[in-house]
Amino acid sequence: MKTYRAGIIGFAHMHVNDVAAHYAEHPQIEWVACADTPALRPELRAAPYTREWNMEHALKDLGVPKGYDNYVEMLDNEEFDLIIVQSENAYHADIVEACAARGISCQVEKPMAHTLSDALRMVRATKAAGTMLAINWPLTWDPTAHTAKKLLDEGIIGRILELKWRAGHTGPLGPGAAHAGVSETADSMSGPERGATWWHQTDTGGGAMLDYCCYGAMVARWMIGVQAQAAIGLKANLDSHWGDADDNAAMIVRFPGAMALFEGSWTTWDHGVPTGPIVYGTKGTMVVERKGDKPQIRVERGHGNTEIYEPGSLPEGRDGVAAEMVHHFETGEPLHETLEMMFNLEAMAILDAGVRSAASNKLELVDNATWRIG
Repeated sequence: MKTYRAGIIGFAHMHVNDVAAHYAEHPQIEWVACADTPALRPELRAAPYTREWNMEHALKDLGVPKGYDNYVEMLDNEEFDLIIVQSENAYHADIVEACAARGISCQVEKPMAHTLSDALRMVRATKAAGTMLAINWPLTWDPTAHTAKKLLDEGIIGRILELKWRAGHTGPLGPGAAHAGVSETADSMSGPERGATWWHQTDTGGGAMLDYCCYGAMVARWMIGVQAQAAIGLKANLDSHWGDADDNAAMIVRFPGAMALFEGSWTTWDHGVPTGPIVYGTKGTMVVERKGDKPQIRVERGHGNTEIYEPGSLPEGRDGVAAEMVHHFETGEPLHETLEMMFNLEAMAILDAGVRSAASNKLELVDNATWRIG
């Protein structure tokens, strides 16, 4: 059985704890080493989900044998088949370029990049080197989302007219924050302590719009099935003034024949709405939700006509990010659509238009020749 040599670059994103755990459990993954990226500002405290804590967890609990202070030195000294990138959004392009130059494939945590221009750098470097680039979305591993997509493609609610997506919590390091992969919850942190983390800094790619509206961009592009045309974005720092990044954001996106609304919040104590997308079509409305702890898909056609669908299951051997990556390496079969590099470039173009609109206070185009790559 062939094994694949893997490493980690970046511990800023706490999703590293869950993602790395999946790789640690896979029998064909061999850990080589890990390294963090240099923080633009020093964090004031090591606590659950901060970068220092995340890296220590990988070294002590997940079997990564070696840690480097400098990821370029690590790439020069070790041999890798795959690097798992969990850094600040602003470093994604630098890391992918460094890996591609050494013939190493990358799996990057969502969103694809800080900006569309950075995403283009990643695509160009990957294509020039002939390596592979995948973008991981936690939603990809939710069977409910796959079942919803299948039903939509079968026309269960007719032609899609509108999609709504809302996601939120009290902040990545906010009160009671809990993230997959470890049992710990976030410690109580002061505003200045949270503000010292990259999440609340604009120049590192922090903020609720990039963190949460990216899901809306991906889900809408995936479920509607065509690229968007234009976007209007709005973001604000409403209750996190110890940092300069937004803690609430919204986007309205125009697709050919459809519209979409995305909301992201770091000040949300309860969703108040279904935690999955709501999709409106010419023949009904689909609501992806949870009934207690049980996920379900509800289709409403009016006048009490309700249909409930249970989620299916993911394909055996492709039910997590590590399994999917190994399957791809072993068989050469394409990655799931939501992980593919060029699909994610389109999702990034939607997100970037919303970010630009929030800055310009104007409608911004999504689909234009600037970012097209043959």
